[in-house]
Amino acid sequence: MMRGTSKTIPAKRLDWQKLAVSLVPAIVIWSICLGASPVPDAPASTTLVEISKCTTDIVLDIRYATTNNFTGKVVYPNSRCFLSKDAACALDTVQSELKSQGYRLKVFDGYRPLSVQWIFWKILPDPRFVADPRVGSRHNRGYAVDVSLVTLDGAEVAMPTEYDDFTEHARFDFAGIPEEARKNRAILRETMEKNGFEHFETEWWHFDYRGWQDKPLMDAAFDKIPEANPPCDCSQPGKNNDPVKVPRNAATP
Repeated sequence: MMRGTSKTIPAKRLDWQKLAVSLVPAIVIWSICLGASPVPDAPASTTLVEISKCTTDIVLDIRYATTNNFTGKVVYPNSRCFLSKDAACALDTVQSELKSQGYRLKVFDGYRPLSVQWIFWKILPDPRFVADPRVGSRHNRGYAVDVSLVTLDGAEVAMPTEYDDFTEHARFDFAGIPEEARKNRAILRETMEKNGFEHFETEWWHFDYRGWQDKPLMDAAFDKIPEANPPCDCSQPGKNNDPVKVPRNAATP
């Protein structure tokens, strides 16, 4: 600037909205580094259905509603079991096909609130068996189910291990199990995979339904999810038939 002259440069107005948006990635990374739980993606409403309304003769053995699980604690307030509607209807098809072979499904777990995932992670922080809640589990999306086989009259059949056995014996590729258990494991896997589920290598009971990758994490507590009045109708796969609606304010803190 030349001596004896002056020029006023107007100050730029700070765009707070742009600044806030630019800081979001840093805030998320900072929260994860501190071990904080990320806020679940909470759409206005999320579709879940009770699997007992889609498949009336399915056997429910919801272990986390009891102390008979690896935590030794009751972590669910009741034994209701939910899945996304697509996954629940696919499970209904699995049930029909298994019944023609002399089996029925037993379900141990389905949708799991994210807050419960944190309980599991604090007890067993091993991603081979428990998903890191900072990333989230397929269970937290309503797209994973833990299942086994029983006979048509509900009797147990030979399977590789007990549920929640965190040893190599629970792996799908573990060979050192009795032939009957190996056969039943194969029947379960083949029927599930035929209907859109993918197996989880370290747990013979765990299956993820296709399309889970872009689904939001959820933290709606079971006792906050309203009852679905009509039964689930899987006859029209592209239509939501009276699903349970999980509103935004149903998420636990």
